[in-house]
Amino acid sequence: MKVEETALSGVFLISPPTVFKDSRGINIETYNLKEYKAAGIRCDFIHDAISISKKGVLRGLHGDGKTWKLISCLFGEVFLVVVNWDESSPQYKKWISLTLSAENNLQVLVPPHFGNGHYVLSDHCVFSYKQSAYYDRAGQFTIAWDNQDLAIPWPSKTPITSLRDANEGT
Repeated sequence: MKVEETALSGVFLISPPTVFKDSRGINIETYNLKEYKAAGIRCDFIHDAISISKKGVLRGLHGDGKTWKLISCLFGEVFLVVVNWDESSPQYKKWISLTLSAENNLQVLVPPHFGNGHYVLSDHCVFSYKQSAYYDRAGQFTIAWDNQDLAIPWPSKTPITSLRDANEGT
């Protein structure tokens, strides 16, 4: 298992503890409490969710003030963005982008007060969220994907979004 800090303090890039490939396919250990705690990841995850999307869909940018998220792309490929949305942080409004895929098996640990969003690069994707708090839509913030202050170079200028994701703060 490999854990690397990214350019955003508190956001980590993780290579899972076990990736086994043979002629049948691949087996990936996506979470092991003992291994993750030994690597310094001390989140108590209590809620798992997935989203399934088609090419061109952009989900996010969403976050809240209490939830840690362990994010991975189980099938397909996505362009992931993580934004520091903590007004008290010296890195407020700083962001990073990464490519997550079923091929690279990478995970990203996102702390509270950070927003995340992803754009689907492949024909379809299965995106996984392991969370430290139960989903609370009313407690979330939304950052417009095309927020001018952030100037994120998304792979498309015309993504498929929900009404929520097209309107910051709603």
